[in-house]
Amino acid sequence: MQFRRKFRSALTALALVVAPGVAVVGTATDAFAVTKISHATATSMFRGAGITWSSSGGCSDRNNPSCTSFEQLNLATAQGAQTLKQATGCALNITGGTETGHASGTYSHWNGYKLDYGKSTCVTTYIKNTFTYIGLRGDGAPQYRSGSGNIYADEGNHWDVLYYNCGGC
Repeated sequence: MQFRRKFRSALTALALVVAPGVAVVGTATDAFAVTKISHATATSMFRGAGITWSSSGGCSDRNNPSCTSFEQLNLATAQGAQTLKQATGCALNITGGTETGHASGTYSHWNGYKLDYGKSTCVTTYIKNTFTYIGLRGDGAPQYRSGSGNIYADEGNHWDVLYYNCGGC
């Protein structure tokens, strides 16, 4: 009983020390708690890693499909972008985040699991030469799985990336 109390206290302390400006969703003892971050925290992380972002509307309103928002992005998703940038050394431009207008579902843009990246020869070559081709998605997009299990789908003019984790951060 004593051990269980001490373990729970240690786990709570660990869960709360995630990163500055980051909130944990769920209880500290929930092993599957998802950490959500604000738009400001995400842009700071991206800026620090040399990642750019753009939107067709030049805005960041989560409720406007012409904007690119990072509000309620999963911390692991933002870290996954940083990992991709570091691993590839390529210019990386995010064109889609958590804004409305994407397909729904548990592992969706809205729920913070996905980012869209503008296509470049550098990024495309890295993905196709490094990750495992796993077949076509239901909509016909070719998919590649990273070693950490994240899924990269080639949607023609951009990469749609599903982050289950930070990709080895």
